[in-house]
Amino acid sequence: MSKKILYNIYYIIMIYWFTGQPGAGKTTLAKEVLKLVSNPIHIDGDNLRSILNNFDYSETGRRKNIENVISIARFLDSKGFTVVISVVAPYRDLRESLKSTNKVVEFYVHTTELRGRENYFCENYEKPEKNFINIDTTEKTIEETINIIFKNNLI
Repeated sequence: MSKKILYNIYYIIMIYWFTGQPGAGKTTLAKEVLKLVSNPIHIDGDNLRSILNNFDYSETGRRKNIENVISIARFLDSKGFTVVISVVAPYRDLRESLKSTNKVVEFYVHTTELRGRENYFCENYEKPEKNFINIDTTEKTIEETINIIFKNNLI
């Protein structure tokens, strides 16, 4: 893991993975983190699906999409980018596979609010069980939520 100093703040080059159901705030938070880290690059689930023309929301389609995310993230991490991922990624085994080989902070983003993306929910979403930061965005501003990340000294 390498560190860079910018304005007396340490920025750790690593992978930040925002996971959770659609509409929870993953992409919104990821875009804020992009402003705060050095040499950032963003992998967003919706964008990746468009690029790869994978609109299969079955388990097979979702697994293929997540495997693509993991391959891209590993490559970009090896090139010195700070990778910020925002994808549903419902399968714990795939998220854990990246965490076992790379420096990853996993953020489990969730809410009880209905935000209009419920039709894309994954019924068999497997919540993280270890080595993650719990972020409940219910009735929280972006600033309040980013402060949770800062309190954990992750940026």
